[in-house]
Amino acid sequence: MQEENANPRVLVVEDEPALVETLEYSLRRQGYDVSVATDGVAALETARRDKPDVIILDVMLPRLDGYEVCRVLRQEMSVPILMLTARTDEVDKVVGLEVGADDYMTKPFGMRELMARVKALLRRVRLTREELAAAGATAHGPDVQSERMTFGDLVIDLGRREVRLGEEVIHLKPKEFELLVFLARNRGIVLTRDLALERVWGWEYDGGSRTVDVHVRWLREKLEKEPSNPARIMTVRGVGYRFDG
Repeated sequence: MQEENANPRVLVVEDEPALVETLEYSLRRQGYDVSVATDGVAALETARRDKPDVIILDVMLPRLDGYEVCRVLRQEMSVPILMLTARTDEVDKVVGLEVGADDYMTKPFGMRELMARVKALLRRVRLTREELAAAGATAHGPDVQSERMTFGDLVIDLGRREVRLGEEVIHLKPKEFELLVFLARNRGIVLTRDLALERVWGWEYDGGSRTVDVHVRWLREKLEKEPSNPARIMTVRGVGYRFDG
């Protein structure tokens, strides 16, 4: 865990030397501590050692590609990941999101925009922690004890960022957890996809409403007895979703 007032740590995973140099220089000018990995295997080793606050991750890497790196990291830590790619195909973008990326930029990109995206990711992490802490202290409706929300056999532990279904711990990606908390805090209320994007991904995010649908599908697969006939997260056609507990 980062010490109070320490500079945020950014891991840059990129194999183009010129881009690495530019990113490192620009990030340091913004006050970030920067570490660099130039292949996928080194990225995993560096992330585990340094525990960065944000990772900038290129898709095309030697030894292990960015998608696989992202997939492995998502099983081990909740660090925000900004993926970079030279591809513009929508399928590639969806793949990046499905393996757990928080944001996505295509090359070439403006350095000012990238710095804004990094700052936004860090800000969302801080706000999410503050909001989850507040939710534990002030939530009403479902049973809330020690920063927990309980819906029958489903328990959302806000403080530990843990979800249990019966006796089983359900492993959620960071955005899956945040979306579930957002839905649960508004139990019984129909929430639009646009509102979910704003509250969970942030107003700067431009990934589109399909991102919400993908994450809802994942949540249903993990939380519903019959994902194709859900009882907890309901679709309201033409509007969005409603959490029924």
